[in-house]
Amino acid sequence: MKILVCISKTPDTTAKIAFTDNNTKFDANGVQWVINPYDEWYSLVRAIELKEADASTVIHLVTVALADTDPIIRKALALGGDEAFRVNADSQDSFYVASQIAEVAKQGYDIIFTGKETIDYNGSSIGGMVAELLGMPFISLASKFELSGNKATVTRDIEGGEEVCEIELPVVVSCAKGIAEQRIPNMRGIMAARTKPLKVVEPVAATALTTIQSFGLPPAKAGVKLVSPDNVEELARLLHEEAKVI
Repeated sequence: MKILVCISKTPDTTAKIAFTDNNTKFDANGVQWVINPYDEWYSLVRAIELKEADASTVIHLVTVALADTDPIIRKALALGGDEAFRVNADSQDSFYVASQIAEVAKQGYDIIFTGKETIDYNGSSIGGMVAELLGMPFISLASKFELSGNKATVTRDIEGGEEVCEIELPVVVSCAKGIAEQRIPNMRGIMAARTKPLKVVEPVAATALTTIQSFGLPPAKAGVKLVSPDNVEELARLLHEEAKVI
């Protein structure tokens, strides 16, 4: 069985976010980059668990990024990927990125895993686009993924509950919390990652359908107002007139 895991780099959650060029570009100065947590903790680790259950399984990684992402890819290889592809392009357009991933995926994979979203842009669109471009079924927000032969049983979160789907491979699945538990690379994995193949491929022609016009920070948090538990009328007034939640 062959599994393709889509990964991307994102700013560490503790990074201070700022913008440059009149708020049209993300300021990367001083930012610590990490593997997108949904890609690392859930989709990649679930692929590794499947390989542990079936040693013949091969795990490939794919990302669309420039050379500064190579350390991130090496970490993913240290966790348990067998081989990686980096499409040598830089784009924030989901369709462009999905087109590059789909081109790599044409090599033939039984399962394509993505994280449910990236923690920077929160687009949640790559998995569905890749599936459409490849003509494969797509299941989103998977919290459980079980495999029996050529059939997968996938539990996904829906409004107010869960949905259980059965699907024959091949399939594209976006992974959410619950599908696997976080792991960290061990020394053996780190040493092995140095020699695992990381192939750089040039992008195929694809049209970017969106452009970023500007970024903006959310408004600063206001100070906390303390209201005596005996002053219910004042609490109601603040919730109605200032917080506007009632």
